[in-house]
Amino acid sequence: MAVFVYIGKSLDGFIAGKDGDLQWLNDIPNPENSDFGFSAFMERIDAVVMGRRSFETVQSFGSWIYTKPVFVVSTTLDRLPPEYDGRAQILNLKPARIIKELGDKGLRNIYIDGGVLIQSFLAGDLIDEMIITTVPVLLGDGVPLFAKLRRQLKFTHIRTEILAGCLVKTHYTRKR
Repeated sequence: MAVFVYIGKSLDGFIAGKDGDLQWLNDIPNPENSDFGFSAFMERIDAVVMGRRSFETVQSFGSWIYTKPVFVVSTTLDRLPPEYDGRAQILNLKPARIIKELGDKGLRNIYIDGGVLIQSFLAGDLIDEMIITTVPVLLGDGVPLFAKLRRQLKFTHIRTEILAGCLVKTHYTRKR
């Protein structure tokens, strides 16, 4: 099983601005309407595991972008809106248990999305690969990608790409 992070962040390390604002991502120049490799990444993925706040953000997009099973990790949601029946389901489990449950279902490549969720998977040393795209903006405040850890986690740099002349997409694997 492999657990992946694929996410954009600001220069100062935030994945969303104050109150979850993502407008800064819409300001990226993209004349070719590229998805910057997201579709190719998703071809490798068997399931998406996202936090509740990320799910709420995705709901606001107006259309469902996922073709893979989606699991929403929440301790506060009892059920999802009816329009997500068959598209997503709630998990109220710790990260290691999530990996076990999804592995038992035959799901091998898991995409983790959402700041708090990513932080909890990192705290448990459960992330195998990270693909992080840095956007040249300083937000000053917001939702951080990383939090304090009890110990160092070392990653190996695989490659870096420059996208749209301004984004820096870097791929790392966990060094074990």
